[in-house]
Amino acid sequence: MSTKQRKFDALISHLYEDLYRFAYWLSKDEQIAGDLVQETYLRAWRSITKLKDEKAAKSWIFTILRREFARQFEKKKLNTQSLDEMEVDIEDIKHRTPDQIMEIKITRQAMMSLEPKYAEPLLLQIIGGFSCEEIATQLGISTNAVMTQLFRAREQLKNKLKKTSQIGAKA
Repeated sequence: MSTKQRKFDALISHLYEDLYRFAYWLSKDEQIAGDLVQETYLRAWRSITKLKDEKAAKSWIFTILRREFARQFEKKKLNTQSLDEMEVDIEDIKHRTPDQIMEIKITRQAMMSLEPKYAEPLLLQIIGGFSCEEIATQLGISTNAVMTQLFRAREQLKNKLKKTSQIGAKA
């Protein structure tokens, strides 16, 4: 195994699921998400030797994914899927109660209904596990702006979930 292959495997290969979830959030399409991740890995493979700071590998590959999505979006109008048609993707669904499954679905729908300005930093934090500084770098905004957007995203999410629970209690 080459040095390049070992470096790539050690730094990036384990991030596939996180990248796919983020790509799916961006594209709202399973096929496009898979293609985005594959193209992201290809671009990362080609330039892995240019990565100077190995601690930044996760942030680096998420940035490649975001840029690849932007490139795809510029080329053509992507087909989107209605939130109502989205499937709940839970690995351990057999161990979930119907109430838990519904809560997860409602939460995901509420997150997907947030403005991208607020949803993107929240998902980068939740799915990617990035710090505010890393998110700021990826989005090209200040750390304070990221913290403000995260705060507002959580508040909006809380309000949406509160409204949903009130509607459910009345039904």
